Amino acid sequence: MIEHELLFLGLLKEGPKHGYEIKRLIEEEMFPFVGLRIKSIYYPLKKMEKLGLIQKDLGREGKFPEKYVYSLTEKGEKIFEHLIAESFLSIERPYFNIDLSLYFLPYLDKKIAKRQLRGRTLFLRRIMKELSKLKEQTTLKKKHLHVILDHDLELVEAEIKSIERLKKMFE
Repeated sequence: MIEHELLFLGLLKEGPKHGYEIKRLIEEEMFPFVGLRIKSIYYPLKKMEKLGLIQKDLGREGKFPEKYVYSLTEKGEKIFEHLIAESFLSIERPYFNIDLSLYFLPYLDKKIAKRQLRGRTLFLRRIMKELSKLKEQTTLKKKHLHVILDHDLELVEAEIKSIERLKKMFE
């Protein structure tokens, strides 16, 4: 839940937002960078409100109906600072979803293994194209996002190199 709290508190650090705006930011802007999928935004918002991290007020934009607008409390600001500092210091060995399959790779028929690895390489190359396209579209005012995308591109490149070495085992 730490990532979720950091995500919500960070978005509210930018200023008060209504629920739909938070959901849109997570799905459209944040997902390519953090990969977190949120099924419901209202449960975590309600939980953080109970903890006193955020407050909910009624707000209105123009002629639109009233909506709840969420904002950060002083306690929420302190928790955000704590979570972001903790996040920088949290270092774990990366595990990739393919690692378990690779562990049992010797038990696969060689043709099937080679086909699966080739398919993964094609998929990873598509991811690289999407990340590169996203990097081109990312505004210059958010330079830190370019660093995230460069990091992700380097990780995908490294996985492709690793899979290419594995495929040679099956030739």
